[in-house]
Amino acid sequence: MGTSGWRYASWRGDFYPKGLVQRRELEHLATRMNSVELNGSFYSLQRPESYDRWRDATPAGFRFAVKGGRYITHMAGPDKLTAGIENFFASGVTRLGDRLGPILWQFPTRRRFDPAQLEAFCAALPRSYDGRRLRHALEPRHESFADPACTHILNRHRIALVASDGAREWPTLFMDRATDATAGLVYVRLHGPHELYHGGYSQKQLAHWASVVRELATRGERKTVRDTYVYFDNDADGRAPFDALALAELMAR
Repeated sequence: MGTSGWRYASWRGDFYPKGLVQRRELEHLATRMNSVELNGSFYSLQRPESYDRWRDATPAGFRFAVKGGRYITHMAGPDKLTAGIENFFASGVTRLGDRLGPILWQFPTRRRFDPAQLEAFCAALPRSYDGRRLRHALEPRHESFADPACTHILNRHRIALVASDGAREWPTLFMDRATDATAGLVYVRLHGPHELYHGGYSQKQLAHWASVVRELATRGERKTVRDTYVYFDNDADGRAPFDALALAELMAR
């Protein structure tokens, strides 16, 4: 349970204690929750020493979900897909070591479901790198992905379909209830209840998502509990960390 990113000016003097130096913000966040999305990697390749520093700022058991680069998901053509993915992982992602959680891939809202394109994308994602196992999650944002063929492709490649609350800007997609969740993990992103990145979730809305997460985590014939990652991205008004803590409390009951 955590937030999408951690470096926000509006959190200072509120979620972060007044006077806390910026370089210790991640360390503070890691005392309150057990995971965070690393989203700077979406915008540009990060330095290996940055991954080292983030790893060392967090305790054992903490997990980073690392957001795949937008060059790969938004810009690169099929002929540059493999090279783009290789460059992304070569930048030092696996230096997070045992703090490394799933890799998140976010498709743009304009991207429609194309079975051949999705198959090629999934097949290009590595299952391990530098000796470390990798797990992947996909957040499509177009209604055309609500297609059993999408579920079939993701299941076959063991890639998780993200349940994404986008304030009705895009559909919230779920796996077919008759099908085990892909990749053995559940991934949920909550971007805002009424406006993207703004506002806070009410107690009633948080209770709803607690119920959804519990159901997703035990879906399938075996009813085994899967690794579950939930991130709040409603950071513009500073509500994300408080909503994450509130949902974690509800889930613990």
